Amino acid sequence: MSRRRDVTVPDLVERARAGEARAVARLISLVEDESPLLREVMAALAPHTGHAQVIGITGSPGVGKSTSTSALVTELRRAGKRVGVLAVDPSSPFSGGALLGDRVRMQDHALDRDVYIRSMASRGHLGGLAWTTPQALRVLDAAGCDVVLVETVGVGQSEVEIAGMADTTMVLLAPGMGDGIQAAKAGILEIGDLYVVNKADREGADQVRRDLRSMLQLAQLPEGAWRPSIVKTVAHKGEGMDELVAEIDRHRAWLESSGELERRRRRRARDEIEAIAVTALRRRWGDVHGRSELDDLAAAVVAGETDPYAAADELLASFTD
Repeated sequence: MSRRRDVTVPDLVERARAGEARAVARLISLVEDESPLLREVMAALAPHTGHAQVIGITGSPGVGKSTSTSALVTELRRAGKRVGVLAVDPSSPFSGGALLGDRVRMQDHALDRDVYIRSMASRGHLGGLAWTTPQALRVLDAAGCDVVLVETVGVGQSEVEIAGMADTTMVLLAPGMGDGIQAAKAGILEIGDLYVVNKADREGADQVRRDLRSMLQLAQLPEGAWRPSIVKTVAHKGEGMDELVAEIDRHRAWLESSGELERRRRRRARDEIEAIAVTALRRRWGDVHGRSELDDLAAAVVAGETDPYAAADELLASFTD
């Protein structure tokens, strides 16, 4: 334990950049635990970030996200790329930790030093992503991962959040699950850069692809915009993964040539800054003012003595007094 306390942030960052999995794990644990060292960690990582390609993988439960992720890792490793995987699991109601443990389902890569897999708990966050996911992405980026795959929980309509965190968003569907209708209802057709019809060896795969193509053709896209492609795969057999990687590369080339990559990353950074600032304000309501001021304002709104906008203005004014 004394050795753990003596380890410094610069030392951890240096070891993580050298590819030491234990140092990467420690840094992500500091992120998840919202350690007091987190500011120092992020400052030390900042000069070494901005290189990794971030791919979001989303879709309804049962479409084969974990199997597809594992197969995609295999294909990326064939291309010589170093890969990080953040598998965001539902939280355990008892420990708050990851419940499903995708590392168990990706044992094919367990001994590969150039693959880092981490299950992260969503901790009740409805968007399918942990609040700390952006910071964990920075750790893997700085640690030299060429590609980082972010696999979401699979919670339906809230999964659109992945689009704001990834360079390329990949939506998985499967035949026999009513996915075409569900995708349209959930707004998933608005966020996907690539659509993958997994389990394509099953009856109905071609119909899912036709339905997807028909719905995508209805979208009013501006000139020069990316037109999402549809790839059929059988992930557990590794079929179609080469075509999928080719489409991911094609999308990356378009992002760079169109300037969209820079725009997406700036938007991602802006959202991250905003989330940190809002969280800090919420903590100040508790740490500085206690909950009494906010509770009193809430009671006044319920009683009709004031309105929510006036109450919010009063609360914000208290920070400038």
